Amino acid sequence: MRPSVGAAGTVSHVTQHPADAAASTLPLPIEIAPSVLPVDFSRLAEALGALEEAGVDRIQWDVMDGQFVPNLTFGPAVIASCRAATTLPFEAHLMVLTPDVMAAEYVAAGCSRLIVHAEACPHLHRTLGNIASMGAAPAVALNPATPIAAVEHVLDLVDLVLVMTVNPGFGGQSYILARRGLSDRVHVEVDGGIGPTTVAGAATAGANVLVAGSALFRDPEGLAHAVADLRQRAAAATAATAAPRG
Repeated sequence: MRPSVGAAGTVSHVTQHPADAAASTLPLPIEIAPSVLPVDFSRLAEALGALEEAGVDRIQWDVMDGQFVPNLTFGPAVIASCRAATTLPFEAHLMVLTPDVMAAEYVAAGCSRLIVHAEACPHLHRTLGNIASMGAAPAVALNPATPIAAVEHVLDLVDLVLVMTVNPGFGGQSYILARRGLSDRVHVEVDGGIGPTTVAGAATAGANVLVAGSALFRDPEGLAHAVADLRQRAAAATAATAAPRG
């Protein structure tokens, strides 16, 4: 039984019928969720329009508080001011020490999914429940050194687990190989160092949602090419993994 995001971003659970069992083993579609961290912050609205035109699936806002990670980035007012610039869903990746204190403002700013770090939540079950009660979809993130066991007890509350493939706090870092073991239960999102040379490894390890920033914006052939290329490479790797071996 896989959690799914319903109306207003709330999480529901869908009972699987026997006739659907075979279909549930099919690979999930590849989604591209660009981080806008590399963008010129004075041109965020313009960048959001360009990303939507390029065919991405959602926008990820890397929210940093200067405590859980070294940098400071997007407050809720900045995100709210950009909400009208695109029809794409917003998700906030809260790299913060106090997600319970900050969550409501990011939901009000227009984020339909909030991703909190297991490492920052002493009462993770309660935090995820609070986010769901606000009408947003809760999700949980893991730093590279954090074992998957840290979120095993909350997988029934989320439809997505974000696996950091770099240490959080800075864009443009080198990729740390993604981890297996979640993709049969939830959507797996990978964040950090994702580009043409690393995306196949992430997809093979079970990821179907790809967060990319620097690799998209520096593609000399433009955003549309970068998005299509990442999606194609990931889909090919997923198909090769799923294919029966002779």
